[in-house]
Amino acid sequence: MTNSTSRIEEVCELLRGAVTEVFGTMLSTEAHPIAPGDSQRTGEPLVAGTVGFMGEVNGVVYLSLNATFARVLACRLLDMREEEFEDDAMINDAIGEVSNMVVGAVKSRLCDDGFPCVLTIPTIVRGTHFSVDVAGYSDRRSLAFRCGDDQISVTLLMKPPGDQA
Repeated sequence: MTNSTSRIEEVCELLRGAVTEVFGTMLSTEAHPIAPGDSQRTGEPLVAGTVGFMGEVNGVVYLSLNATFARVLACRLLDMREEEFEDDAMINDAIGEVSNMVVGAVKSRLCDDGFPCVLTIPTIVRGTHFSVDVAGYSDRRSLAFRCGDDQISVTLLMKPPGDQA
């Protein structure tokens, strides 16, 4: 990783692999990369899990999906039935954990490549209309994945190389 463009592109590749691996292994769901688009703008509430990584490379990853699909994934991860959820707290925890696993896989690869970093605690945001922006993180990429009829959007924000650490 030598410059801003190659660094963020490498992290995007790591994210593509991590989403595919985590969804396949932990959720028994195939996640196929697709071109980012507006297919999440259905008006249905979204659930976004966010985890940051800080160190030699700094970034924040937002993994968002509609609330119905978040519930399905929580059922798979926790091996529960939908009627067992009393409220959204366990669904939020599950999506936070999925986000943590995805970004944790990226962190592990970055550390292996000589860019040590640590993760932030997962955070959940819910809503119908929100945008992602973090002060000082100007390099941005959007990825999308198709899981059957559902979609996952992944937004990566990174600090430029001169602003790292």
